[in-house]
Amino acid sequence: MTKILSKADIMAANDLKTETVEVPEWGGSVIVRTMTGLDRDQFEASMIKEDVGGKRQPDLTNMRAKLVALTVVDESGDRVFEPSDIDALARKSCEALDRVYRAAQKINGIGASALDGAEKNSEAAQSGDSGSV
Repeated sequence: MTKILSKADIMAANDLKTETVEVPEWGGSVIVRTMTGLDRDQFEASMIKEDVGGKRQPDLTNMRAKLVALTVVDESGDRVFEPSDIDALARKSCEALDRVYRAAQKINGIGASALDGAEKNSEAAQSGDSGSV
């Protein structure tokens, strides 16, 4: 039988994984980390926008740069990029950006289903269902 975790056990767990990704276009490597729950929520929320009529629609603008900015960290685990860096990061080589983006997708379990999930959550919010427990 496995141990039933306490709040202290959960809070003390070092559960953020990292992966080093070689980026030859940038002349070195970057460290990609799993997102926190808050990071994931921010990323998914950034993929949705409201149109003029108030209906929520997918917004894939700077999707790669947003995920890279949220997941690339330094050796201390601190984010390398600020939200204000996203537009400049989006102007970097698509080859390099895709390389890091794919690693971030993989380590965070993100694929096409992530956007689908965000869309479903926005639809639930529009219908008045908060989706909370």
